[in-house]
Amino acid sequence: MGTHHKGPKKEVIALNTYIKLVRAVESLNQRLYPFLIKNNLSESQFSLLEALYHLGPMYQRELSDKLLKSPGNITMVIDNLEKRKYVKRERGEIDRRHYIIHLTSGGKEFIGKIFPEHVSTIVQELNVLSEEEQCQLQKMCKEIGLKTE
Repeated sequence: MGTHHKGPKKEVIALNTYIKLVRAVESLNQRLYPFLIKNNLSESQFSLLEALYHLGPMYQRELSDKLLKSPGNITMVIDNLEKRKYVKRERGEIDRRHYIIHLTSGGKEFIGKIFPEHVSTIVQELNVLSEEEQCQLQKMCKEIGLKTE
């Protein structure tokens, strides 16, 4: 599905690109959603667990910036994961106003167990593109994501 906008070619191309990008992400997320439901996780919860698993403990603000989520949203995600005993908060030693978020041993075990299935699904989903096409897509997405103006 493309745009029905009848403006200049540059506008039509930009709108069609945007529509296809959003639809591809939404379609992929719909196919990944059953994995999250099966593991009783939201997308934000999974992303936070995965970040801590691969990057180690982080300040709450760092997680917010890394996951492109508001500080309020991250607080709620951490609250919910803390109730499940997957993460714990510790006050920073230098600045006690800030919390460092750690995976618990149960959190490490949980994400370590489910992450391989997630990776396998992503690999299957992106097999429609060659490795070269995947690298090109990564580069293009990064350019869009880093645009400052």
